Amino acid sequence: MKIRLLILALCTSTLACADDIKQLAPTVVTATRVEANSFDLPVSIDVVGKESIQDAQLGMTLSESLIRVPGLTAQNRTQLAQDPQISSRGYGARSAFGVRGIRVYVDGISLTTPDGISQPGNIDLETVKSIEVMRGPFSTMYGSSSGGVIQLITEDSPKDPEIKFGFLAGSYGTTKESTRFSGTANNIQYLFDVSRFDTDGYRQHSSAWKNQATGKLKFNLDNGTKATVLFDYADSKAQDPLGLARSEVNDILKRTTASTYYTITNKTYSAFRNPTAVPDAALLANTRVSRTNTQVGLNLEHAINESNKLSLIASIGTRDNLQYLAIPISCIGLQLESTCATNSLATSTYDLTKGRASSISRDFWNSELNWANSGEIFQKKYSLVTGLNFGSMEDKRKDINTSNGEMLGSEGWNSKYPDGTTGGTDPLGNINRNEVDKAYNFDQYIQGQVAASNNVDLHGGLRHSKVNMKFVGDPTVAYGTNINGSAKFEKTTSAIGGTWKATPATNLYANYGQGFETPTLIEMAYNSASLPTGPNLTLKPSTSDNYEVGFKSFLTNNTKLNVAIFKVDTKQEIIISSNSTYTVYGNSAKTKREGLELSVDSTLSNNFGLYGAYTYLDASFTQNYTSSIRKITGSIPSGWQNLDGTVNAGNKIPGTYKHQIYGELSWRYPQLGFKTALEARGNSKVYINDLNSDAAPGYAIANIRAGFEQNYSNWKLNEYTRIENIFDKDYIGSVRVNDSSQRNFEPSAGRNYLLGFSATYQFK
Repeated sequence: MKIRLLILALCTSTLACADDIKQLAPTVVTATRVEANSFDLPVSIDVVGKESIQDAQLGMTLSESLIRVPGLTAQNRTQLAQDPQISSRGYGARSAFGVRGIRVYVDGISLTTPDGISQPGNIDLETVKSIEVMRGPFSTMYGSSSGGVIQLITEDSPKDPEIKFGFLAGSYGTTKESTRFSGTANNIQYLFDVSRFDTDGYRQHSSAWKNQATGKLKFNLDNGTKATVLFDYADSKAQDPLGLARSEVNDILKRTTASTYYTITNKTYSAFRNPTAVPDAALLANTRVSRTNTQVGLNLEHAINESNKLSLIASIGTRDNLQYLAIPISCIGLQLESTCATNSLATSTYDLTKGRASSISRDFWNSELNWANSGEIFQKKYSLVTGLNFGSMEDKRKDINTSNGEMLGSEGWNSKYPDGTTGGTDPLGNINRNEVDKAYNFDQYIQGQVAASNNVDLHGGLRHSKVNMKFVGDPTVAYGTNINGSAKFEKTTSAIGGTWKATPATNLYANYGQGFETPTLIEMAYNSASLPTGPNLTLKPSTSDNYEVGFKSFLTNNTKLNVAIFKVDTKQEIIISSNSTYTVYGNSAKTKREGLELSVDSTLSNNFGLYGAYTYLDASFTQNYTSSIRKITGSIPSGWQNLDGTVNAGNKIPGTYKHQIYGELSWRYPQLGFKTALEARGNSKVYINDLNSDAAPGYAIANIRAGFEQNYSNWKLNEYTRIENIFDKDYIGSVRVNDSSQRNFEPSAGRNYLLGFSATYQFK
C-alpha cells in the first residue's frame, strides 16, 4: 500500500495524473488486431517511427531501423546476398536464409510463408511510416514459428497530388535513385514508388544492384467498406563474399595487409588479408545470388455497425531465387584455403572451383478472414477477434553441381518437374535433385480482452495451427528416388495476460503463452550431410512455455520507461545436427532464454531528445546432446579443427548476444530546419556454433546523422548526410551460425558515409 501511495504521489507531482496520459503512447494494431493504446497492453511492443526509418538512412534492410528495439537483434551484414539477421529474444538466430522464427506483415498482409520463412526485403522502406515490433507470449496468436511479430505500416497518400525525387551517394560506389507519385483523386488514395540501388560493396566480391517498385491504392467502396491494394516488386543480383575463417579474422582485427599469391587450376589469384578480404572459394566458385519477387495483397474491411467489423486479407505472389554456393570443405581451418590444392591429404573433392547452384521457383498465397466485435458486458468494455487463416506455397527446387561458378549440364533445363511443368534434364548427371516441395497451413484463432475492473484488464487467446508438408522428387536424376515423403504438424496454443493500472501514469503487466515452431521446408530437405538425400521426416517441431512480466511508466510528462523480464523454456529446439556438403537439422533436448529489456525515451529542453535501449539475454542449452557438426574422419592434419563432440548444458545458443545497448542523443534547430543525432551501439561477444568453440568479439561503434529541410512555395527540399562508424573501428558485425566450412565471421565496414537529397513538389 505504501508503494502504491508513493507512485501516486510521484504521479501527482509530475503529471497531475491526467486521465489522457496514455495518449502520449502510440496506438498499435499488432497485439490485438484492433487499434489499442500500447501503454495499456500486457505485451512488449515498440513502434519505430518514420524519422528512424527514413531520415539519413540507406533504406535497404530492416536492420537499419530495428537496431533501436530492445529484445531484437538486427545485424547489418554489409552485403545483400543474404537476408538481414533478425532475431527476437533468440528466435531466428540460427537462420541461414531469410528471417526465421519471426512473422512479418505489411499493412496486415503476410510476408511469411506457411513453413515460417519471411522475406522482408521485398518492401521499399521509403514507403513505410512506422514499424510495430511485438515480442513475447502473445506472438503465438500469429501461428506457428512466431517468436515475434514485425508489422510494417505504409504511408497514406496526401490529399493533394505530389511528386518526389530522391538521390543518395556513398562509400564503395553506392548510389540510390527513387521517384514517387502520390495523392488522392476521386476519393482514391494512390502511391507509386520506384527505386534503383547500386553498390560496389565494402568487401571484395560483394557488388549488388536492386530494383524495387511499390504501389498502393486505398479507397472506400461505400460508407462501411474500404479496401487497400498493395503491390510489391523486387529484382536484385548480388555477389556473396561468404564469411571469413578465424585466421583471416585475426589479421583483420590486427589491421594487417599481408598478401599471398597462389595457383589453382592454372590461374593465379591474390588473397589480400585485409578488412575487405573474402575466402578464396568466393572468387573461384563465383558465389552469388539473383532474386525476383512479386506480390499483390488485398485488405478489405467492412464495418457492419459500430460494434462489428469483417476483414478479408489475401495475397498472392511468386519468387525466383538462384544461389551459387561454395562446397564446404574440410581444410578451411588452414591459413589459406588455397593450400587445399597442395595439401597431401587433399583430393579433387577439395577443388575450390567446385560448388552448387540452388534454384527455387516459388508460388505462394495467404488468406485470412476475421470478425472483430466490441462493446460492453456487465458495464465493462470488451473486444473480441476470431478468424481463419489459410496459406499455401509450392517450391520447384533444383540442386545442381557447378564448376567455376557455372552450372554443369545446364543445357538440359528444358524437360519437366515432377508435377509435369517445364523443368530440366540432366544428360551429364550433374543435377542432384529436381523436386516439388509443398506446404500449407490452416489455422483458427480467437483473441479478446475485457476490463475486469476500473484498473485491471484481462487478455487471452487460443490458436489451433496445422502445417502440412509434402516432398516429390524426380526419379530420373541422381538422388530423385530418395526425395519423397510428407509430414504433418499440429498444435493448439494459448496466451493469457493482464494489466494492472497502478496509477494513470504507471502500468504493471504479466503474461504467459505457449510457443510452437515447425521446421521449414529447407530444414527438412536433407537427411544426410554428405549426400543430397531426403527429406528428413524425423525432424519435429519445438514447443515452449513463455513467461513475461513488465512495467510501463511515464516518469514525467516528457519521459517514458518500459521494462520487461522474460523467461522461455523450449523442448526439442531445432538445431543443426550435422553438416559438411549439406546441412541436416535435428532436435536438441531443451533450451532456455532468460532476459531483461529496458528502454527510455525522453524529450529534453532546448529541443534535445534522448533515447536508450538495453537487452540482456541468456540463451543457452539446458541438456547435453551430441553434435556431428563438420565431423572429420581419420587423422586430423595440423591446423584443422574437428568440431565433432558434445554440446554441454550451459553452452550459449549461437548467434545470440548476452548484452546489447543502443543510445541516441538528438537535437533540432527549427529556425533553420536543422536536425542531427549521435547514435551509439554496442554488442557483447557472440558464439559461432553450438559447441561454443569460438566467438566473435564484442564491439562498440558510433554514428552521426544530420539534415536540413526547407519549404519554398510548393517545394519541400531535404539534404542529409550520415557517417557510420565514425571512429573507424574494425569489428565483426555478424556471424554465420554453425557454418560447415568455418567461414563464420562477417566483417563490417570501417568509417563510411552517405550524402543525399530529396525534392517534393505538391500540386495545389
